[in-house]
Amino acid sequence: MRIEIVSERPDTVAASRLIAELEAVLDPHYPPASRHGYSVEKLLREGVAFFVARCDGAESGCCGIQYAGTEYGEVKRMYVRPALRGRGLGRRMLEHLAAHASERGVRVLRLETGIHQREAIRLYERFGFVTIPPFGPYREDPLSRCYQMPIG
Repeated sequence: MRIEIVSERPDTVAASRLIAELEAVLDPHYPPASRHGYSVEKLLREGVAFFVARCDGAESGCCGIQYAGTEYGEVKRMYVRPALRGRGLGRRMLEHLAAHASERGVRVLRLETGIHQREAIRLYERFGFVTIPPFGPYREDPLSRCYQMPIG
């Protein structure tokens, strides 16, 4: 499987389709107050560096990173299509985000995810993320977990 991860605006057809799939997965599990994912418009407005992953040329996943200066980079809109999970694509996307952050002098990655995203949580923990208290805009929420990992 040939994996390519490229910078892409979140309002392209491929990126928008992947974000819509992610929303469809999350929607039945979380009430609006527990949903922290950015819309396509907010990804653009907030200047999130966004990437689409393609496996053998087919759009397969997406991810983004929002910077809080050089203090940390926050992983946003991480998604791998279900048929491709467990094949290393999520790990490759995290490696890409870590390298992107490191090139900008950022030494910490953070993220928030929902408790029902068990596959994502396993990926994050295997990659080296550890749970932390809520950060930035996040507050205590029984449906949410926050993570952090040093890089570089």
